[in-house]
Amino acid sequence: MSNMPLIAGLELGGTKCVIILAQGPDAIHERIEIPTTSPDETLGSIERVIDGWAGFAALGIASFGPVSIDAAAADYGYITSTPKPGWAGTDVARRLAARYSVPTAFHSDVIGAALGEARWGAAEGLSDLAYVTVGTGIGVGLIAHGRAVDGLTHSELGHIRPQRLAGDEWTGVCPFHGACVEGLASGPAIAARTGVKGQDLPPDHPAWENVVQALAQLLHTVTLTGVPRRIVMGGGVMLGSQFLFPRIRQALRRSLNGYVAIAEIEDTETFVVPPMLGHNAGPLGAIVLGQQALEAR
Repeated sequence: MSNMPLIAGLELGGTKCVIILAQGPDAIHERIEIPTTSPDETLGSIERVIDGWAGFAALGIASFGPVSIDAAAADYGYITSTPKPGWAGTDVARRLAARYSVPTAFHSDVIGAALGEARWGAAEGLSDLAYVTVGTGIGVGLIAHGRAVDGLTHSELGHIRPQRLAGDEWTGVCPFHGACVEGLASGPAIAARTGVKGQDLPPDHPAWENVVQALAQLLHTVTLTGVPRRIVMGGGVMLGSQFLFPRIRQALRRSLNGYVAIAEIEDTETFVVPPMLGHNAGPLGAIVLGQQALEAR
């Protein structure tokens, strides 16, 4: 990858940030993690890291959200209506772009992860895919023809209201929607429903059936957008509970009920897969965003 430009990338997460200087997965020059605390403290720490780097041609930022991605909007580059305390209305992209004066791209963290997996991971060679993250929150990044599917803003499919299992009337934890997919199947939702963190919950616990149902309903919706040739599922809940994959695939098949009669979708073993880049999907996706910014200048 020596002929690839050197890019600075930032994955801004709800609990930690990853700052990376790289050309790709085989040419990571530096990778530094810092905790996500207050906006001023976190962005200051990020700047101190990047200030020490020289020679990078562009900057890519993949951030937790919701974020404003409309370059014509007054709040472009901001984190907007996030429930994370203190972060709503925080300028990220404009601040960093002004500091470093290189082509800069800004998008959601799930779009970043989707771009990383499409370039180097579980969807390599596919120009159309979805990345679904299931962790502290639930988000979906859609990629078509190698570019993010967006417009006025990015998708927020983690907040759809799924069909519930019969008798499941738990209220959910989403502060905006209660029992949306995020409110039912995210890490905090699992802990709130059971009193146990997902990584400590045994595979035979009955609460997993509600999680599987919600996630399968999300994948049903994502499939019906007509975009993905593959769905990559990552995030802490999925990476820590690999036994969920066969259950979700089965529930998705049952939900679709043969409606989308396309071989790539009917073979759910290859349609719904774990990420190959693991926890580096987002940071490497930020590198792809930076490369795209450089190409578009």
